[in-house]
Amino acid sequence: MVELSDGQRISWLRLIRSENVGPATFRSLINHFGSADAALDALPALARRGGSAHAVDIPSKAEAEDEIERTLARGARLVAISEGLYPAYLRQIAAPPPLVTIRGGSADLFRRPTAAIVGSRNASLVGHKMAERIGRGLGEAGFVVVSGLARGIDGAAHRAALNTGTVAVIAGGIDHVYPEEHGPLMEEIVGQGGAILTEMPFGWAPRAKDFPRRNRIVSGMSLGVVVVEAAARSGTLHTARFALDQGREVFAVPGSPLDPRAEGTNRLIRDGATLTRSAADVIAVLQPMLEDTAPSLFELRESGNETPLDGISPESRASVIEALGPAPVAVDDIILHTGLKSSVVSVILLELDLAGRIERHGSQLVSLVG
Repeated sequence: MVELSDGQRISWLRLIRSENVGPATFRSLINHFGSADAALDALPALARRGGSAHAVDIPSKAEAEDEIERTLARGARLVAISEGLYPAYLRQIAAPPPLVTIRGGSADLFRRPTAAIVGSRNASLVGHKMAERIGRGLGEAGFVVVSGLARGIDGAAHRAALNTGTVAVIAGGIDHVYPEEHGPLMEEIVGQGGAILTEMPFGWAPRAKDFPRRNRIVSGMSLGVVVVEAAARSGTLHTARFALDQGREVFAVPGSPLDPRAEGTNRLIRDGATLTRSAADVIAVLQPMLEDTAPSLFELRESGNETPLDGISPESRASVIEALGPAPVAVDDIILHTGLKSSVVSVILLELDLAGRIERHGSQLVSLVG
């Protein structure tokens, strides 16, 4: 584990908050240029070469310092993926956030095994009781319970694990409580040694499209995801899909075929999720996995790539763009198709990414926007 200096933290924050820079792009920039400072210097030229019609928006040093100060004043801190407080399991997903904001918690909390409990906002009484029973059982077995602080199942799971450790992942900035009635619950979580975590900037009000990003972190932080009540089109099922993509275990509590709130969970069981009646069903699957320590997929190299930006020809850029389309394609396939060096293709994709012309998907897939 490597702690960032104050200057590095400011540069990392400026880079991840820059226009069109997400976790995967951040990693590519750091690996190519060797540092956040060098990447920040290169962003304007990269975006121009990619076809951007305007200057890329990069936060100033003063803006980054202001976010850090406001975060600290709120009793929280910005934690880098290289640092000991960063959640251990979250490092292992394909595109983890390079910086997260954490309020409360401890290094010990984030090193313990974790399991997520998610489900319907308009949960039934039985659903509440199942979430509480499973959350309490997991906590007593040493697991930290992760959820999204939403109404219904999420809230029941957090309350059940207050005494044993719980982490609430939120879709807005660390200063935003959603829903508002869970403000007291948030304070209880922090007061009893749990934590609140987000990847969003300070002051950010959550939007509908931010909740799937939150769900990806909920599953990414966890060895397994327990679904308690989910309708056929429930957003909870996004968390289950993220879990499968991330190689996590999926558990589902069965429900009545007559209850629409159980349609999603029953379908998960039909499709292979572990039928779950109690915490013991979850522990039996996850316990053997605790000895496995998967490596982080977020590799950051110490030195930059030697590919000169000015040495990439227009023909090379054209061949990469020609290989792209609206359907996602693997980066390795682009390299094979064009015959270009991987470092050259990487730079061209960075240029297109910063210009807002491509979208990155999981498993090293990219596609043209529009």
